[in-house]
Amino acid sequence: MKLDELIRTRRTQKAYEPGPVDRETLDELFELARWAPNHHLTNPWRFRVLGPVALEALKAAAGPESASKLDRAPTLVAASVVQTGDAVADDEDFAAAAVASFIVLLGAHERGLDGYWRTPDVLRTPEGRAACGIADGERVIGLLHLGRGKGTKPAPERAPVEAFRSFLD
Repeated sequence: MKLDELIRTRRTQKAYEPGPVDRETLDELFELARWAPNHHLTNPWRFRVLGPVALEALKAAAGPESASKLDRAPTLVAASVVQTGDAVADDEDFAAAAVASFIVLLGAHERGLDGYWRTPDVLRTPEGRAACGIADGERVIGLLHLGRGKGTKPAPERAPVEAFRSFLD
């Protein structure tokens, strides 16, 4: 599939078949992510694949009303970015880590997998961060849900280019 088609056909998927994404495929996705542009090659992103113990700890931290959403996909990846305290570098690194996270989702789509990028409230709590191994010096990017989706979704309506693009003299 060409890049244009990959970008236009990737969808947020919230229903998945059972069966986790294998480690080899995950490593392929993370290897792609390392090519995200990043100032001074800081490689600020961090990806943590949650195993059963980490997932149970995250669900406990989320509470019963939110825990079920964490069971949607068979593979969850906590994405974060190392922060240095320098405002400019931290902004640039956050953007780079967001791009790296999108690369993971796009690479998964290219491999016939589906994904879902969430930023659940539990990742903003000390308990949720601890469950995902996110250190104090890191900022949460989100939780990437990965797996083989059930069904297909139509493309949502998007704003036309003219709504957000301008050419300046």
